[in-house]
Amino acid sequence: MKEMIKKRVVEEANIIINTKLTIRELTKIMGVSKSTIHNDMQTRLKNINNELYNKVQAVFNEHIKLRHYLGGLATQKKYKKVL
Repeated sequence: MKEMIKKRVVEEANIIINTKLTIRELTKIMGVSKSTIHNDMQTRLKNINNELYNKVQAVFNEHIKLRHYLGGLATQKKYKKVL
């Protein structure tokens, strides 16, 4: 794996851990696709740094727990604008 890719993967992981950003939010900052970041975090990071991988997975698990709640808030906000 190229050194540039390794550096990007570690940078993405550190941003996710420190700021708790979602993959979609991170795509706007890093300027790469959602698929690239997902691949970086799920496969490449595991091979580069397993400790960072576990921390990123913990953040993603928090996001999964909150997903239904945040989706409900977004829907509520959408319909308040319509009415």
